[in-house]
Amino acid sequence: MAEVSGNVVPPVCRILDYGKYRYEQTKKEHEAKKAHKTGSIRDVHLRPKIGQHDLELKIKMIKRFLDEGDKVKVSVIFRGREITHPEIGWGLIQQVMQDLKTVANAEKPAVMEGRNMNVVLVRAGERSEHTVEPKLAKESVNAKT
Repeated sequence: MAEVSGNVVPPVCRILDYGKYRYEQTKKEHEAKKAHKTGSIRDVHLRPKIGQHDLELKIKMIKRFLDEGDKVKVSVIFRGREITHPEIGWGLIQQVMQDLKTVANAEKPAVMEGRNMNVVLVRAGERSEHTVEPKLAKESVNAKT
């Protein structure tokens, strides 16, 4: 028996099949989970020597990921001696941000972490826009004083 209305005198109850009731509740919960979309973070990797056409293709992928509601982590990966020129990676991130300025904002400023320069992009209007300036991780300075 289930109580339908307990505030009236006498209380109103009805007889129900508890198994059927549980089944309907689980179906409702399942539908609610399907309707709820969790945004994920998609990774896009770039290299300092990327070609112009390849970069345009990556930017098109980033736009598609943002339209699907995902965040996009753009990483410029340096290998070998490329790490000595982080300004090339910074220029790539600037170019990506310039091409996506109407579509995306940076969630946080670009940051240099080890051999990778990263920036996380979200759809325009979701977060406040940050200025995209690189933050270099502790650089060793070998200057003689």
